[in-house]
Amino acid sequence: MGILAITDMDVKGKRLVVRADLNVPFHDDGTVSDATRITRFAEGMKPLMAAGARLVILTHLGRPKGARNADLSTQTIQSTLADALGVDVAFVDACVGDAAESAAADLADGQALLCQNVRFEPGEEANETALAAQFARLGDIYVNDAFSCAHRAHASTEAIARTMPATAGPLMLGEVTALTKALENPKRPSVAIVGGAKVSSKISVLKNLVGKLDAVIIGGGMANTFLFADGAPMGKSLHEADQVDTVAEIRALAKKSGCKLLLPSDVVIAREFKANARKQIVANDACPEDAMILDAGPDALRDFEAELACAQTILWNGPLGAFEIPPFDHTTKMLARTAADMTRAGLAVSVAGGGDTVAALNVANAADDFTYVSTAGGAFLEWLEGKELPGLAALSRAKAA
Repeated sequence: MGILAITDMDVKGKRLVVRADLNVPFHDDGTVSDATRITRFAEGMKPLMAAGARLVILTHLGRPKGARNADLSTQTIQSTLADALGVDVAFVDACVGDAAESAAADLADGQALLCQNVRFEPGEEANETALAAQFARLGDIYVNDAFSCAHRAHASTEAIARTMPATAGPLMLGEVTALTKALENPKRPSVAIVGGAKVSSKISVLKNLVGKLDAVIIGGGMANTFLFADGAPMGKSLHEADQVDTVAEIRALAKKSGCKLLLPSDVVIAREFKANARKQIVANDACPEDAMILDAGPDALRDFEAELACAQTILWNGPLGAFEIPPFDHTTKMLARTAADMTRAGLAVSVAGGGDTVAALNVANAADDFTYVSTAGGAFLEWLEGKELPGLAALSRAKAA
């Protein structure tokens, strides 16, 4: 894509204006509950700091809608970021203006500065060029290391790349490389696993995937809608009766491109949606009126595992059942472990993304063995849909540093 990599440059003495996504969750006591995004960001930044870079870090927390909100101050992540980077991190209660520029100017080689929440600025989400110009005064080179924000055309992700020399950071490059290998140039056979609640939320994803991959395994509430379109009774199962035409369209596209669609041949049903509820296994067209489909069954799992057995590329987005409630997490967990085992054995490249997907892989203790697990949500989905991501497109058009 013609994107410049900051890791290919001499960064000694350079102030890098780094857009990160450190939007992490918190416990009720205000401490960080999951520091994954911070630790992954820090791992990519430490070599740059060791090479003499001076980091000016821009990020957002939550949705303050252009107004200051003490609960969403980035100061709440200062100590966690410092621990991850292994150095003291200075904080400035501004992201533009005299105070921010002065703090940035005071940095020495190998030091880092965390700026206040960029979304406190009204011009951030409006993608204002004037605000981007103020961000640019904080340093010498812009580094976008926030793939998870790349689907947003904001001042700190898009306009700034038109204002100063712009590059991609290690996380951004890793994400783009992994997704390109999985979707644009996959080793074949290539298989996608797509789950989740609603077909309507992933119409564009499915249409794009069936045109590019060899097989798509469909699970979760989405599979129910496909089965309903075939005339299967749903009982109380989650499904979308108004998406029958969409299902037909997706199937037609899959047939045209030669992509195989796999649905559960049997399903796990229950009459209560609660942990350890009494379950039954029935054929995919035999759900009683008073029951609901909550997972794919053992025959379906064997079918899915057989499809994965010959795959060289595995792309995963969405759980295959109500993974958060045992025993309806079984198929998701077992298939995740199969994909992980194949990856560990060097038989397949596996890429996964999406919030529920990451949570499901963690439940299965499989995430660490996947080739790449994306922490992006909306950006990952829009990539799967084949959309242009503004933050990424801006880097490909950026002027050389």
